[in-house]
Amino acid sequence: MKIIISFFLFFGTLVSAQNINQMDADGNRHGIWKKNFDDTNILRYEGAFLHGKEIGLFKFYKNIDKEAVLTATKKFNEKDSKAYVTFYTSKGKVISEGEMDGKTYIGVWKYYQKNSEALLILENYNTEGKLDGDRFVYFDNGQIAEKQHYKAGELFGESIWYSENNVVLKQLIYSENELHGLSTYYNPKGELVTEGNYKHGKKQGIWKYYESGKLVEEKDFK
Repeated sequence: MKIIISFFLFFGTLVSAQNINQMDADGNRHGIWKKNFDDTNILRYEGAFLHGKEIGLFKFYKNIDKEAVLTATKKFNEKDSKAYVTFYTSKGKVISEGEMDGKTYIGVWKYYQKNSEALLILENYNTEGKLDGDRFVYFDNGQIAEKQHYKAGELFGESIWYSENNVVLKQLIYSENELHGLSTYYNPKGELVTEGNYKHGKKQGIWKYYESGKLVEEKDFK
């Protein structure tokens, strides 16, 4: 009886091994694939192909102290080259996640705080992999630290910085990645400290400086 069981275990292992890392008739990867780091038995990635196209969940590993440590997963869309990607620390905590088209970041991407599952950064990308739309940076208490707006990869419109107590510290206006428009700066109490205009990245016109809410100085930038 033991001999029969051993035979079937061996046969199952052999069949399984034969079904890994196979090619189809056209020379495309097909079925389950597993690859190790060069000259080791340490797993580098594993996943499945359908006639050369990645399908389902792929897992990617780092060689850390001669052990395979999960570093990323990609869940592929069967219809195109898009995949939902998740990156991990060596301890298994999620670093960031979002969609990729090939090697291009697209759509919404989330980055997480180092010591919690709270958001650190929230970004939006267009189909060309450029920042497009609002981008937020958060304090570890969940309060917004920065809010910026991008258009095709360039800062555009209003950017706002906040304190942990939700006090506005500065408001800037951008156009095509340059400061362009009214800029205002505040102290942690929310009192106006400085205000003036930029034109294509350079200070323009009269800039005003305040102390305790009172105007104390003006400078003319011509």
